[in-house]
Amino acid sequence: MNVFGIGLPEMAVIAAVALLVFGPKRLPEFGRTLGKTLKGFQSASKEFEREINKAMADPEPVGEKTKVLEVIPDDESLPPVSPSPPAD
Repeated sequence: MNVFGIGLPEMAVIAAVALLVFGPKRLPEFGRTLGKTLKGFQSASKEFEREINKAMADPEPVGEKTKVLEVIPDDESLPPVSPSPPAD
């Protein structure tokens, strides 16, 4: 069994250290809190993935949120633009 790159022996060491640090009475509470936190991350991740897939599936309607560029006619009062000389 390999979870997040951590094997069974490493998990056993982590559980033993957690038991020593938190004590046998607070360890189940810590496990529940950790489980709820991971469940929240999982549901948020699924919701994010669902929104991304929805945005990718629905192309943006033409005309909405499309920037219209205004064409400016040539003004005869402005001098013509000459290209800059080549660099040496």
